[in-house]
Amino acid sequence: MKITLKNGEVREFNQDVTAMEAAEAISSGLARNACAARINGQPADLRTRISGDCSLEILTFEEEEGRAAFRHTASHILAQAVKRLFPETKLAIGPSIKDGFYYDFDREEAFTPEDLEALEKEMKKIVKEDLEIQRFTLPREEALALMKEKDEPYKVQLIEELPEGEEISFYRQGEFTDLCAGSHLMSTKQVKAVKLTSVAGAYWKGSEKNKMLTRIYGTSYPKASDLEQYLQMMEEAKKRDHRKLGKELGLFTFMEEGPGFPFFLPKGMVLKNALIDYWRKIHTREGYVEISTPMMLNRSLWETSGHWDHYKENMYTTVIDDTDFAVKPMNCPGGMLVYKSQPRSYRDLPLRMGELGLVHRHEKSGQLHGLMRVRCFTQDDAHIFMTQDQITEEIKGVARLIDEVYSLFGFKYHVELSTRPENSIGSDEDWEMATDGLRKALDELGLSYVVNEGDGAFYGPKIDFHLEDSIGRTWQCGTIQLDFQLPMRFQAEYMGADGEKHQPIMIHRVVFGSIERFIGILTEHFAGKFPVWLSPVQVKVLPISDKNAGYAKEVYEKLCSSQIRCEYDARAEKIGYKIREAQLEKVPYMVIIGGKEEEERNVSVRYRDSGENVVMTLEELVEMVKKESAPGC
Repeated sequence: MKITLKNGEVREFNQDVTAMEAAEAISSGLARNACAARINGQPADLRTRISGDCSLEILTFEEEEGRAAFRHTASHILAQAVKRLFPETKLAIGPSIKDGFYYDFDREEAFTPEDLEALEKEMKKIVKEDLEIQRFTLPREEALALMKEKDEPYKVQLIEELPEGEEISFYRQGEFTDLCAGSHLMSTKQVKAVKLTSVAGAYWKGSEKNKMLTRIYGTSYPKASDLEQYLQMMEEAKKRDHRKLGKELGLFTFMEEGPGFPFFLPKGMVLKNALIDYWRKIHTREGYVEISTPMMLNRSLWETSGHWDHYKENMYTTVIDDTDFAVKPMNCPGGMLVYKSQPRSYRDLPLRMGELGLVHRHEKSGQLHGLMRVRCFTQDDAHIFMTQDQITEEIKGVARLIDEVYSLFGFKYHVELSTRPENSIGSDEDWEMATDGLRKALDELGLSYVVNEGDGAFYGPKIDFHLEDSIGRTWQCGTIQLDFQLPMRFQAEYMGADGEKHQPIMIHRVVFGSIERFIGILTEHFAGKFPVWLSPVQVKVLPISDKNAGYAKEVYEKLCSSQIRCEYDARAEKIGYKIREAQLEKVPYMVIIGGKEEEERNVSVRYRDSGENVVMTLEELVEMVKKESAPGC
């Protein structure tokens, strides 16, 4: 039996082996760090038996699927600790998630902070016990009997909902057994560092019709130093929380009259409009035309697009003149109508149409989170209509534009190419052509990327851009999606050079994604210290006393007339107090005006980031701020 490793090396085995046994044969160090496996490209448990030629990759904590197995094991250790300390508790589900894991429990009493401390201590004890984790399967009736014997009603329900004939697997560690599909580590001892982070409520299966359970969140790492680094990042994230900074800086707020609907305050609107002005500038340069489509359109449109059948529960609907209407959850169908509003020729293509459209989506109240998850937001959409032979160049143009924007804000990013999912529509030929077009564009740009097999949209493959902020968190913002289905649904056409009608291919793409969410990300990325061109207030004039008010006012008026965003603090407060307040407001430049400045007709400028004070002329100040008011400075 031949097993081909990730580096191309071929190992031969005389008999069947498990993935873990293969790892041990390759390297004892690799086996110690093994978390899961990938066999012939498919995720697999380390206990999976290999009986024929295959490709094998051993996954460690460094790979996403390895981390998932590691943290899934941690969730089982948490559940075991709960059953030891609070045996009356009923178990629900406990998956791994990004940056950690959670487990849902049904318990009459709420878990207290003291309970979490006790659970964390018990988890560490379970880790030290070095319990072997064993996988076994049972027939349906035996699986039901086991969970009924253990009085686990949620597990019984999960088994009853499984399709007939599906394998029912369990994992056992010591006295604890849980219904689970896996994957898991080989022993509890690998989970060296664990921390329980919070408690929240969660409806069973996410439905408000079901019972409210208690969800305990946690995270885990192979090394204590990695956990400490993560916890420090989380502390820094709390300081940078955009909801906190948004309130302190007067950018935006939320009202009980409109949960999930952000209110932008004057300073927030300055920031938002600065981003929009920049967006318009670069899109005009790249040959986009801007359109605006109605916020509400009738049912027949959403039936044509497929949203009425597949997305209605997330849409806000109403009736006008006995006709069903829906507030748009996305801009694409309106863009299709604009394309069809006049005859098109191959000479018109590619046609790049941008739209800053306000869309509304019904999100559950428990999912709302500041500007990151709202019920209405401005999507910086663009739809590009093109011929088949224009795909690669148009994709490259969009990718370059996204790179330019992210680089401007200092974001690193990585790229993922998502391919055809199981529930896709369209022909094999269309999918192959579209996927090859995306792949070719990325290759020609020299962009490294990860392939997410089967994770594309149902109507076409896509490229996602995941940016990394200043404290190492990643956010999915930019996306490029190829779509050959919506033009077909709407019967969009263009007249080709051959005199025949053809169907255009469509690109959906966003750069910011949601402008509101992007503002939230920027607020946390910069910790509220926006670059000068984005700062709602760029300069604050601070007279030391009333004696200097005349000259200070003159400086303020000169700055305002130079289109510099400026504020004047005329309060009868000590200058130290005024400076501290301006620093808390994160104003880039504080202009301090005293008797010496007035006498010499110059200004003393205090820099926000360095705290340095520099004396310069008013003209030099204006020139400096004007220069830094351009994006990229």
